[in-house]
Amino acid sequence: MVQRVSQASVEVDGHIVGQIGRGLLVLLGVGQHDTLEDAAYLARKIAGLRVFADAEGKMNLALADVGGGVLVVSQFTLYGDTRRGNRPSFVEAAPPAVGRRLYEQFCDLLAGQGLPVETGVFQAHMQVHLINDGPVTLWLDSAERLSPRRT
Repeated sequence: MVQRVSQASVEVDGHIVGQIGRGLLVLLGVGQHDTLEDAAYLARKIAGLRVFADAEGKMNLALADVGGGVLVVSQFTLYGDTRRGNRPSFVEAAPPAVGRRLYEQFCDLLAGQGLPVETGVFQAHMQVHLINDGPVTLWLDSAERLSPRRT
């Protein structure tokens, strides 16, 4: 889940551990079957997203064009399945060790593209503060890279 923000921060135990100004807040869920290729696809996709306004007010600019940052927060609850009952099941989320590894690799891949990257704390109880700009919120799924293109 990607949200365009004018600012965002994440707090753990009353201390800010990551914050950005203008940029993108990424709530990253890692699933059972996700791989490094999925992380690389999402990092490229997010770095290239043209969701910031140009001089004509059209969404034509990417993070690097506007000097934006990325705040990445791990969010296994994106894999919550509520089809049966009212309590979510998280069986499709990756186990913590796998989730942490792919989360860290994803952050490294974004940083490797020259983007300023801030993070939350994996497996911590976090307070996420944001001002959603627009609002602009996009759902990205790495499984899209395997789907045939729509014409």
